[in-house]
Amino acid sequence: MKTYIKGNYRRSIFTSDKGYVIGLFKVRDTNDESMMDYVNKTITFTGYFHELNEDDTYLFYGEGVNHPRYGFQYQVEEYERVKPKDKDGIIEFLASDLFPGVGEKLATTIVETLGEGTLDIILQNPEQLSLVPKLTSKKAKKIVEILNKYEESHKTIVYLTELGFNMKDALNIYNTYKQDTIRKVEHNLYELIDEVDEITFPKIDPISIKLDIQPNDERRVKACILYVMNDLCFQNGDTYLSKEEIYYKTNTYLKFELEEDSYAGYLQELEEDSKIVIEENRYYLMNFYEAECNIAAKIHKLSMMEPISYKKLAYRLEEMERASGITYNEKQKEAITKALEQNVLIITGGPGTGKTTIIRAIVELYQMLNDLNDDELVKELCLLAPTGRASKRMSESTLLPASTIHRFLKWNKENNEFRVNEENKDKSKLIIIDEVSMIDTLLMDSLLKGLMDNIKLIMVGDFNQLPSVGPGQVLKDMIESGVIDTVHLDLLYRQDENSYIPTLALEIKENNLSDHYLETKSDYTFLQCSSASIRENLKELCRTVIHKGYDYKRVQVMAPMYRGENGIDNLNRELQDVFNPPSDEKREITYGEVIFREHDKILQLVNQPEENVYNGDIGEIRMIIPSSRSDSGKNEIYVDYDGNLVKYLPKDFASIKHGFVITIHKSQGSEFEVVIMPISRSYYRMLYRKLIYTGVTRAKKKLILIGEPQAFLYSVENNNEYIRKTSLLEKLRQFVNKS
Repeated sequence: MKTYIKGNYRRSIFTSDKGYVIGLFKVRDTNDESMMDYVNKTITFTGYFHELNEDDTYLFYGEGVNHPRYGFQYQVEEYERVKPKDKDGIIEFLASDLFPGVGEKLATTIVETLGEGTLDIILQNPEQLSLVPKLTSKKAKKIVEILNKYEESHKTIVYLTELGFNMKDALNIYNTYKQDTIRKVEHNLYELIDEVDEITFPKIDPISIKLDIQPNDERRVKACILYVMNDLCFQNGDTYLSKEEIYYKTNTYLKFELEEDSYAGYLQELEEDSKIVIEENRYYLMNFYEAECNIAAKIHKLSMMEPISYKKLAYRLEEMERASGITYNEKQKEAITKALEQNVLIITGGPGTGKTTIIRAIVELYQMLNDLNDDELVKELCLLAPTGRASKRMSESTLLPASTIHRFLKWNKENNEFRVNEENKDKSKLIIIDEVSMIDTLLMDSLLKGLMDNIKLIMVGDFNQLPSVGPGQVLKDMIESGVIDTVHLDLLYRQDENSYIPTLALEIKENNLSDHYLETKSDYTFLQCSSASIRENLKELCRTVIHKGYDYKRVQVMAPMYRGENGIDNLNRELQDVFNPPSDEKREITYGEVIFREHDKILQLVNQPEENVYNGDIGEIRMIIPSSRSDSGKNEIYVDYDGNLVKYLPKDFASIKHGFVITIHKSQGSEFEVVIMPISRSYYRMLYRKLIYTGVTRAKKKLILIGEPQAFLYSVENNNEYIRKTSLLEKLRQFVNKS
């Protein structure tokens, strides 16, 4: 039996555009033992609602929880409005503000005439209102109209939830179509994918059975093709696809084979409907095609603008060198000079080549040449990076504010839109973006749309690292197009003569590994051992690192794969007992095969913007409250992400895992004092140059490789990574050829 509280809505504290409400509720009754103490008290509630009226009685289905920041709340999963049934309740309802012109006297007359079933009688036989003395036909018609509208929204939402939509999706759908909802759903269920936020093909398809939609229905097939195209693009990082791969994957999903002629016809129809673009046997989703075109057009426009000439630039640069005690090499001077004079520039290079130093120099020189005070500089300058950790590094190196791209574009999580866009552009004049290799096609398009046409754009990154998680390879395509002036930094700056990390990264990038990779350096060690002994040696190594004063906040172990003897899941179990051994003073709970323990290092796996925690964030379990002692009656885990305490219930446990060992992909945009990387032939299918290069370049002070030299050599020589299908490079060149 579902637990509920029954009572009256009092007021809202917060309401989002999507119907998410935080409000106050007066509890009158409950069937939940844990809520008995709250009867006749007002509590805080949260959930998704179409509308709430103070004059109505509601049943809220859900559970009471203690939020780490906001205290006790009742989380509503479903709700229903309770129509008044006793005479006094019906009179009070009809005399409320919901029915203008119906006072208590008239309401009493209506109820005395029609009886306790008054509301159902009005809905089913509205002509019965003619029996009410002194009730005009006009007023009767209005009462029927309001009551029908009042019932319609609730019935529609119930209809949607009975079909299989959750409350949030049902509200999204109803708020989009209102009274037209049922007709729209039954006319073409698959149109909801395009017209309603967060409604996807996998959500819609199981519901189609309840509406008697046949498996080969044209609407279903075309929606499936679009879903497959999007899924393949995000799975492989492509911005366009081949006809054959779409066909194969669509048949797999539909569970029957489409006739090729029919398939070709559907593709043609999708192009005519402007859902896809077909160009030289390349099949694009419209948003990816337009994004690449927009990026190319904006970059070309910037590159064609007249450069700025500063008469005293060389003199000021020398002056700055003397003041700071830094001597820039010729490539660095070229990068700094071109960044200030040209309107668009790429600066690329591996670790240790001085990218951070150059960013700092560009900012200082820009302020000096334009005679700006600090406040004026902040207004004109914008420092951006794809991740929070990367933007934090920028801010620390320049001593100026830096931001993630999403925060700069004022991302609205409710509708997944950016408030800074082509209609509302940012007014900054100098934009410097770091870690550009991590930016995908759609995000770069959104960023460029939000910038003025007369900006100075400097993009910094290392395209030898892993490409963006999302589709595209923006930095690589821009550099290889030859359209954008690019400064390649290649001179390494070592911390001392015995350091090796930057040199090793360069050797990996150029597939020219020297014999030194097995030698111990001040910042580098390769501990050789067999694949079978990696686990034990890794544990011993971590104990040594801990003994030297490092904790797991400063040390990060990284591996390519989750599964297997030396996979991340297994190594996390082994290293948990090294970094955070069990103790009578630490509570722990079991979730599947995982033991969560207080003080464990935790990796967040999904975005939870409402809690200000995102995929890839690393935190520490501060507290575990077992179900026997928690207010919710369930196990609770509290994870601290740099001062942001987030609570997890069992339904949320799948969104976190141990972070003693993480994937190299998850490490992008971050730096760690000490990086430890096991290297094993058991990682065979994931051992390739770009992955190993990315892992090596995450180490700030110390890199330790442990495992098989043969596996490491193989990974450096293996450049057989998946080549993404993108066309930004060609589109950039097309603009040049036209001009």
